[in-house]
Amino acid sequence: MGIVRFGISLEGNLLKNFDRLIGGKGYSSRSEAIRDLIRDALVKKQWEGGTAQAVATVTLVYDHHTRELSDTLTDLQHKFHKEILSSMHVHLDAHNCLEVVVLKGPGRDLQAISDRLIGTRGVKHGRLTITTTGKGLE
Repeated sequence: MGIVRFGISLEGNLLKNFDRLIGGKGYSSRSEAIRDLIRDALVKKQWEGGTAQAVATVTLVYDHHTRELSDTLTDLQHKFHKEILSSMHVHLDAHNCLEVVVLKGPGRDLQAISDRLIGTRGVKHGRLTITTTGKGLE
């Protein structure tokens, strides 16, 4: 279809804050920043639909001294071996570890696996980051 130009109306303060935000992120234009915001919303809608192929990372921080936590996390990763592509384990200090798990599959399945991992007793904090290839969004 090519590039289509359109106008939008914003309050002055909102535009000023937007310009400050995108300037700090290194965008060269408002158009590029708005395109990224639109793509982000469309990708989110794709994976939230549940059946579209998605990829994700689950980041976990936990105290490795918590009884049976490491075994439980390993067992969960083996249970979901079809969706889990890789994991990385980092020792943050004498007590705390960071684990990053990479997954691929339908969005609803990745959300469920993430919930199980993050909800494991002893996990201090966890975060799911999920996306799709964005196919068809150009």
